[in-house]
Amino acid sequence: MGSRRLALARLHGLFAVYKPPGLKWKHLRDTVELQLLKGVNAGKPPAPEQRVRFLLGPMEGSEEKALTLTATSVPSLTNHPLVCGPAFTSLKVGVGHRLDAQSSGVLVLGVGHGRSLLTDMYNAHLTKDYTVRGLLGKATDDFCEDGRLVEKSTYDHVTREKLDRILALIQGSHQKALVMYSNLDLQTQEAYDMAVRGLIRPMNKSPMLITGIRCLHFAPPEFLLEVQCMHETQKQLRKLVHEIGLELKTTAVCSQVRRTRDGFFTLDDALLRTQWDIHSIQNAIQATAPRVAVELEKSLSWSWDSRGPSSASGLENGAGH
Repeated sequence: MGSRRLALARLHGLFAVYKPPGLKWKHLRDTVELQLLKGVNAGKPPAPEQRVRFLLGPMEGSEEKALTLTATSVPSLTNHPLVCGPAFTSLKVGVGHRLDAQSSGVLVLGVGHGRSLLTDMYNAHLTKDYTVRGLLGKATDDFCEDGRLVEKSTYDHVTREKLDRILALIQGSHQKALVMYSNLDLQTQEAYDMAVRGLIRPMNKSPMLITGIRCLHFAPPEFLLEVQCMHETQKQLRKLVHEIGLELKTTAVCSQVRRTRDGFFTLDDALLRTQWDIHSIQNAIQATAPRVAVELEKSLSWSWDSRGPSSASGLENGAGH
């Protein structure tokens, strides 16, 4: 299959795309799959096989216009795309930590052998960064700005200092929960070393854990937060804005959730919609492959040390999402 097989062989690994708001992750995945299939099938087709056929034609030197059969080499069209259709009709793309329709930002995808690496990312319990925009003074039924309005309130008493104090309390309580879910004894040297390296992770699935939260911008009624967390959903982040409003003796809704980092993939790695083509994706996979291997090994090493080799063998045996 020539260049087509070569193109397919380079489609093994992880890459990140930028999901715009309003687009469901399933539609994004289907669009990427379609673009990859188009790219693979657009490669130069192999030269058709030659077969011998006996063709009827005039006999040379005959004055009576006699006919004869002549052995002739002709191309075989049995494998031609117009006869049998596209060479490749299915290509599975796996999706990492998902984003709901209203959210935007970095979405990690895996293709080929990279689909198993998505499980390794999940097992590594990597943190993710979000910017979350809030709006003081009203509450809705789904914590979103465009939800059904259920309450309005004043916010003149809210200051940057009060907001920072609430955020510090939230971060402190979540850091205690992180230690609890990690099942580590902080009195040991091993736990201290892991804390210094920033490798404390929950051993299993846990509620949303916030490892860092701070205010980037405060201009009432609007404020912008940077949240570093794990095991979250975007709805939980919107609810967090609502709860912050209650702590400030007012109400608040979330107007934007944007993921700026997913593990070791950042906005700089994310391909824009105009770049969802086979060549851009191949280049992205090739550019990030060394970093993916190093970071996954580093992040999974704590699991190896804590629970034995079976937990870190996902690099070999993990199944894709």
